[in-house]
Amino acid sequence: MNEILYERVKESLAALNMKNTLTIIDNYLETAIREKHNIVEVLDHILAEEAKFKKGRAVESQIQMSGFPFKKTLDVFDFSFQPSIDREQIMELSTMRFVENKENLVFLGPPGVGKTHLAVALGMIAAQNRYSTYYISCHNLITQLNKAHYENRLPERLKTFGKYKVLIIDEIGYLPMDIQGANLFFQLITKRYEKNSTILTSNKAFSAWNDVFSDITIASAILDRVLHHCTVVNIKGDSYRLKERKEFMKQKQHAVNTLFEKQN
Repeated sequence: MNEILYERVKESLAALNMKNTLTIIDNYLETAIREKHNIVEVLDHILAEEAKFKKGRAVESQIQMSGFPFKKTLDVFDFSFQPSIDREQIMELSTMRFVENKENLVFLGPPGVGKTHLAVALGMIAAQNRYSTYYISCHNLITQLNKAHYENRLPERLKTFGKYKVLIIDEIGYLPMDIQGANLFFQLITKRYEKNSTILTSNKAFSAWNDVFSDITIASAILDRVLHHCTVVNIKGDSYRLKERKEFMKQKQHAVNTLFEKQN
């Protein structure tokens, strides 16, 4: 192999920012020469691996920018613990057809039943499919919109939150919201209405959203837009956190009993 020519190839790869190819080229070319691959096969392999590498980095970058509080997938969700959830319905949602159709998704249920896990898992699938995705708690959202309102930057902030293909608004109803907060929330929902998909989670039934948003008229207007094109997943079950707590206490008691038996 012409060493000067080979070094020039590596310099070109570096200039083109083909980092993955730079990493694999030495070993791969040895294999390609030994197995007598033709030039088209060599190019096909190298370009396919580089494209795969760049896509992986882009996906990871998208996930990092999405603001997820944790990285949990559908694979680790315990559907057997929550029989009220239709697993096939969740798998259908994971196809992202609801995003293509600009439909909304609402998870309702008491604390700890997996609402945020499911919302984040679907958000991660959206990010992996290169849909711009962002997660934010309802309280943080209202705080940011209020700040923008007082700084005369509200249109700009609404535009930012409105552009995401998938916006996850978590924990609606966990903290009280005043009339101004409710108005700001309504403006955002209106801006996203029939343009992009919003995933919402709440521990409050829709009948209690009048209290959540402090005003029956605003609550009705928000629900009207959210539910027009929407899938609602109502989860009725026990808390995962309480389950884990019980299992921990059971294991702890077992360890204490074992130690006591050994001492006696």
